[in-house]
Amino acid sequence: MQNRRGFLLTAVTGVVAMALVVGTVIADELLGVLTKVDAEGKKVTVVEKDTDKEVVVKITDDTVQVTKKGEVKVDLEKLDGFVKKVQEAGKKGITVKVTHEKGVASKIEFQKKKKAAQ
Repeated sequence: MQNRRGFLLTAVTGVVAMALVVGTVIADELLGVLTKVDAEGKKVTVVEKDTDKEVVVKITDDTVQVTKKGEVKVDLEKLDGFVKKVQEAGKKGITVKVTHEKGVASKIEFQKKKKAAQ
């Protein structure tokens, strides 16, 4: 009897572990350039790195932005101003990595370009 309980406990633990691993793998990562911010519609447009395809990602109240100080809630008004400032400087937009699931962003990380070795 004790042997069956041990097997059942091991099997259940394995299933739970697999569910956790699969759950984190489902979220997609989108690498590209943030070109547009729609603050009213709570959406951002990212041009994918390799395909140059525009992808619209929805922003929710749970979406966080990774900064030097840690994770903070996304402020679309500030982000829109930052994107416009970068575009006025002659760049296409901001290089970002967006973690999303089914087009709904959970995390936005700004990617810093590595400086060339001197």
